[in-house]
Amino acid sequence: MAVLNKLYPTALWENFENICNIPHPSKHEEKLVAWMMNWAKENNIGCTKDKIGNLIFRKPATKGMENRVPVILQAHVDMVPQANASTKHDFTKDPIKPRVCEDGWVRATGTTLGADNGIGGAAAMAVLASKDIAHGPLEVLLTIDEETGMTGAFGLKKGELKGEILINLDSETEGELYVGCAGGLDGVITKTYRPAATPAGMKGIQILITGLNGGHSGMDIILGRGNANKLMTRILSAATEKCGIQLSSFVGGNLRNAIPREAVAVVAVPEENEKALTKLVNAMAKILKSEFAATEPGLTIKAKAIDAPAKVMPAAVQQALLDMVFALPNGVLRMSDSMPGLVETSNNLAIVKAENGHIEVSSLMRSSVDSAKEAVGQRMTAVARLAGAKISLEGAYPGWKPNLESPILNTAKKVYKDKFKKEPAFMAIHAGLECALFSVNYPNWDMISFGPTIMHPHSPDERVNIESVGKFWDFIVALLKNIPKK
Repeated sequence: MAVLNKLYPTALWENFENICNIPHPSKHEEKLVAWMMNWAKENNIGCTKDKIGNLIFRKPATKGMENRVPVILQAHVDMVPQANASTKHDFTKDPIKPRVCEDGWVRATGTTLGADNGIGGAAAMAVLASKDIAHGPLEVLLTIDEETGMTGAFGLKKGELKGEILINLDSETEGELYVGCAGGLDGVITKTYRPAATPAGMKGIQILITGLNGGHSGMDIILGRGNANKLMTRILSAATEKCGIQLSSFVGGNLRNAIPREAVAVVAVPEENEKALTKLVNAMAKILKSEFAATEPGLTIKAKAIDAPAKVMPAAVQQALLDMVFALPNGVLRMSDSMPGLVETSNNLAIVKAENGHIEVSSLMRSSVDSAKEAVGQRMTAVARLAGAKISLEGAYPGWKPNLESPILNTAKKVYKDKFKKEPAFMAIHAGLECALFSVNYPNWDMISFGPTIMHPHSPDERVNIESVGKFWDFIVALLKNIPKK
């Protein structure tokens, strides 16, 4: 049953609801890509798929607009799969369930919504299908796997597109025009060990952290939200020192670009210290809930008795792991000197998986200054080395350097002011945009990014503001009409 078809603009929202109905998490976009190609065929719109899997649509200029500078509208087809612990959802099989809320927002039911970047893709499709929007020569580029590696942007070859202006539809605050973004670097720390048999006389305890807000590791990093991996490490370090626990497993977070919301650890504790451990966990829960009262009102920390685990980490490995996670940088590391209020450099300690003889700790470093990003990587390397672990620094992508003299920026500023009677803001964003990668093979593209207002992407609290989507659409239509002549 359609729930979004009464919202403005109708075509955009209908496209978005169709996108929600087709599973499309990163690395599993094939069903949505196939549906989009069939949609293009049904609507007599030229569509090709490049070798990496990106979709490229082409539409001739409308009458009288043939002499305008060719434009590319761009979005990505994948979404971040995050669900609440209480929500059973298979993102590779189950549709997203959007709902219209009385407060003027569209949310999903217990999961990420995929407005990042489904709204951008839906808008581009609505332009392609429209019979009455004025535009010059038009291409639409929909990339794959943006969220977990920017695979589509990395794989886009020279000469695939003919446009000269690229309009990226993947920003998340209406009324803001983006002309720069941070670069990124993945850090993956690994270490192996031989598990030991759990000594006799030990009790099993599971420690669980839930209820954190999480969020986008770039956009939301400035909010100071709790990181489940960091909080769990504080608890386990105290419990090691005071209760003599032996760690069996520690698992927290599951996506490098999402602030980790949950973590679970299984420990063995001497029988005589079982009550002391429960008391310590409860005391730490009280402390952490007080520290994060403003940003994490839903934080829950619980200890539950379970069967004693069969295997535990050797004491030296356990200490090295906890010291390493404690020492690794996390959160905002430096603010921008040139753009007040913009995060320059950050790190998201995203994933910890330590169990069955293998440790893996993954982070995503971001910075608008390449040398600063590299310095964070060196810092991560130093900590890993001290812990006797290996580190791989991979997936690096550059930042997008702002060009305040950009012709499309100047055109967009004028169009926005004429349309909405106020000046738009223009800025850089502390997140990765594919524009940075496009500039490598298409250095002459004039680029800009904008979008509707989307709150808390990459978390089940993701929502998109309905009114802002209408303004976003009206701005696209007005901007396409006012693209300058060649």
